[in-house]
Amino acid sequence: MSQPAMRVFSTEFKQGVVLRLEGGERLAAVADELKIKRKLLYEWRAAYRAMGVAGLNRKRGPKKGVSAARASPDAAPAPDASSELARAKARIAELERKIGKQQMDLDFFREALRLIDALEAKPLAAKTSATSSTRSSKR
Repeated sequence: MSQPAMRVFSTEFKQGVVLRLEGGERLAAVADELKIKRKLLYEWRAAYRAMGVAGLNRKRGPKKGVSAARASPDAAPAPDASSELARAKARIAELERKIGKQQMDLDFFREALRLIDALEAKPLAAKTSATSSTRSSKR
């Protein structure tokens, strides 16, 4: 059995599909309609969000000379506004998760402290009630 030939899609076609997805159409419905794997549509959408239309015009597979360029410390990538925004949103989400965990820890320890105080107050109340009564005097 041979594998079916890989279909090649134009940049304009990819852009039209991604704009449909960005417009709110369900990815699964678009994939079924066009007979394209959902994974490919996720890749197109991610490339479009990261680099715009230029991200859709890339060839698949390893790029020649790219690994050497990435390895050099002098080659700093140009800051892209959308990727910078994505990193900032990811950092915000991470910090919000951390705050939520800390709030849960605080609630747990407040409750534990309240229970410990209640346990310590019971024996203390029993001792004070027993010692507060006076002995009868024999006269």
